[in-house]
Amino acid sequence: MAEVTIRVRDHGPFLVEGDFRLVDAEGNEFSIDREKPAIALCRCGASQKAPFCDGSHKTCGFQSCERAQ
Repeated sequence: MAEVTIRVRDHGPFLVEGDFRLVDAEGNEFSIDREKPAIALCRCGASQKAPFCDGSHKTCGFQSCERAQ
């Protein structure tokens, strides 16, 4: 099994690295550019490219700084 890492960015997206599939609620797979080292998934809910981040968190006032316990 390949290793997948998900990094939480302060006030920003989840960065997902590794070999993975991203599927919607109906089981349809999203197209992912495998040439990129990571993809960014929206956490703020304002992205026009959901579920991918488009940088909207920078202007919508999204604040979040989770830390592992």
